[in-house]
Amino acid sequence: MLDIQDTPQVHDDGDPISADPREFAAKVNSWVPHDIVLKDAWFPLAHSFAVTNKPIRRAVYSHPYFLWREGDQVIASEFHPAEAVTASKSDYSDPSGRYPVIEKYGYVWGWFGNPANAAPEHIPSLPYLPEDGGLPHHMLGTVRFDCCAPLSLENLIDLTHADFLHADVVGDEKMDKETVEVFHDSETITMVRTCVNKSVAPIMKIFGGVRDDVQQVRQVIRIYLRSHAAIAYGRFSPGDNVQLFHPCVPETRDRTRLDYAMNTSNVKKRNPFRYIMPKASYKVSRQDSYMTSPQSPRYMRPETRKDLHSPLDEAGQKYRVLMLALAERQARGDFEYRDNVSADCSEIIGYQKA
Repeated sequence: MLDIQDTPQVHDDGDPISADPREFAAKVNSWVPHDIVLKDAWFPLAHSFAVTNKPIRRAVYSHPYFLWREGDQVIASEFHPAEAVTASKSDYSDPSGRYPVIEKYGYVWGWFGNPANAAPEHIPSLPYLPEDGGLPHHMLGTVRFDCCAPLSLENLIDLTHADFLHADVVGDEKMDKETVEVFHDSETITMVRTCVNKSVAPIMKIFGGVRDDVQQVRQVIRIYLRSHAAIAYGRFSPGDNVQLFHPCVPETRDRTRLDYAMNTSNVKKRNPFRYIMPKASYKVSRQDSYMTSPQSPRYMRPETRKDLHSPLDEAGQKYRVLMLALAERQARGDFEYRDNVSADCSEIIGYQKA
C-alpha cells in the first residue's frame, strides 16, 4: 500500500507548485536540465584534505576554480598562482581574480555568482557532518557522472528507484506498506519515504550483522537546489543509520563531480559496515550512471516521445518545477534567497543528535 502526501513548508502566492495544474504539467514536460545555470550559490568544490599548498583545479559550469592554501588561508582563484590576472576575467571574482571561499563540514566551498552577495548563511545545513570536518578518509570519496547535475539529482530524489537499480545493496521492493511525503520551499525539496517490514538491505545483512528478515525504514532525500547538493539520510531498525552527503557539482553542462561524505561514525568500530558502506558508493554510482548517461543527450535533441510519469514521480516532477522557477527568477535578475538554507534541518530529515 502506498500513501503519498505533499506538505509544502511555505505557502505563498509565488509558489510554483500550487500553480494551475496545466501550467505545472507544461513545465514538467518542458524540462531541459542542461539549460539550467543557477548562480549566487556555494558549491562544495573539494574535500578539505585535497586542498594543500599545491594548486588543484576544479570547475563550476566550465568556469575554472584553482584552490590552494597560503598558511591557514584557503584561496580560490580563476587563475593559477603562476598566471597573471587577465582582462578576460569573469564577473564572478574580485579584481584580483579571487572567488569568495569558505571551509566548512570538511569541504572547501566556492561561491559562483556575484561576489558581493556571498554570505555564510547560504551554506546548506548538513547536521550530521562535523562543522570542522575531520572525518577519516575511508568515509570520503569521489565519483563522476557523464550527465548534467540536475539529471543526477532528479534520479536521486526518487527513493523508490533504489529497490530496482540498487537492490543488491539496499534491498528490493518487498514490504508491507510504503508512505511517501514531499516537502518543499523555494530553495529546497525533501522526499521522506517510510517503509513497514521492508526486506533487509543485503549490505546490512552481509556486513552489518542484521539477522532479521525485515526492517523498519525511514529514508530521506533533501536537495538544496542552488548548490545541487543533497542529504541522503536513512534510519534502519534493526540496523545502523546511513548518513550521506551527495553534492553534484556541475563541472560542465554534461559532467558532474561528486565528492561524497558518508559519516559512519555512528557504527561500532568492530562492525565491518562502518568501513564497507562508504565504499558502496562506487558500486551504486556506476549503477546510477548506467541509467543517467544515456538519458542526458536525449534532452539536447528533438524528441517526439512523451515524457511519461507515474504517481511515484511526484518528487521528481516538483524538483523540475522548482528548479525552473529559480532559473526564471534569476533570468529576471532576482537572485535573492527567500528561504534560509542554513537553518538546522535535523527535524525534517529525522536526524537525532547524540
